[in-house]
Order: sequence, then structure tokens, then C-alpha cells
Amino acid sequence: MHKSFDLYFVSSNSHKYKEAKNILDSFGIKLGFLKLTLEEIQSNSLKEIAENKAKDAFSKCKKPIIIEDDGLFIDSLNGFPGPYSSYVFRTIGNNGILKLLSSKRNAKFVSLITYCDKKNLKTFDAKLDGTISKSQKGKGWGYDPIFIPKNSRKTFAEINHKNELSHRFKALKKFSNWYLHKLESNDR
Repeated sequence: MHKSFDLYFVSSNSHKYKEAKNILDSFGIKLGFLKLTLEEIQSNSLKEIAENKAKDAFSKCKKPIIIEDDGLFIDSLNGFPGPYSSYVFRTIGNNGILKLLSSKRNAKFVSLITYCDKKNLKTFDAKLDGTISKSQKGKGWGYDPIFIPKNSRKTFAEINHKNELSHRFKALKKFSNWYLHKLESNDR
């Protein structure tokens, strides 16, 4: 592993890593990538899933890590797919979600960033309200072509500045504030 990284992003999803790296670069945090498949428990709690993944990731690499877990929660579907978003995306995709919806399209994205090292297990969460579009728009990954953030007319896939307003950005900003303060405190 490269020594010049402050910590590692552990995931099997390189898209999430690229977004996290770009965001954390703006805070001066150097993020490495470890592509690993992590144990993903079945739970109705995103936090429980994220913390379990973070512990698994740390046990495999023994370096300070972060993982990100997120979910798309659609109001008219009682929060579905929520913590099952990855599975639902792999199974029915964006077209399947669009077929499930009627006129009520309010939704939110929730992101959890979980940090783990020898002493700490800490989770930072953020949400972003929005709506589900009536068709796929733009060339993005995951649910980006169907999620329209609040106060926008475009999907995440159509927006150039997604990393400045996304649920992931908000959670990583919270994490960065804590992490940089932690580093500063350790230097004293």
C-alpha cells in the first residue's frame, strides 16, 4: 500500500471512490483505494450495515479506512429500496423503479461515511431531498439518471457539479471536519 495516503476508501465500487477522492482532495485529505468485496449484512438499518462493513474492511487491511453506504428512500414506496438499494438496482434497475412509481415521486438519498481504525468507529450521515424523474436522463451511474435533487430540474447524471451538493458530499464534509480536527489534536 502506498504510504502517502491518509486513509483508504474500501469498496467494490470504483465510482464511489472517484467521487469520494475528488471531494476529500478539496479538504486536503489524500485517499487511497482498496477494492474489496465486503460482508454486507441484511438489515433495515443503514448504520448497522455501514459499521459492519467498516469493521470488516479494517480487519482485512489493518489501516485507517472509510466506507460509504447509501440508500435511495422513496416516500410513496414507504422508503423502499432504502438499505436494499444496491440489490434492487442490480435486480430491477432504474427502469424497474420507474415502473413502480405513480404520480407521487418524492425521495431522498442518504449517505453514511463510516471511519474505522484501531480505536475509532465513527459514522457521519447526510441526506438530500429530491424527486424521481419520469424517465432516465443523462449518463450517470447507479440511480443518478433518475434522481433530481431539490431545487433542480436536472438529474444527478445531468449535473456537472454533483460533488458540490450530493448526499455523499455532505457526509464527507462532516467526516472531513472531524478527521482534520482529530489529526490536529494528535499533533499537539
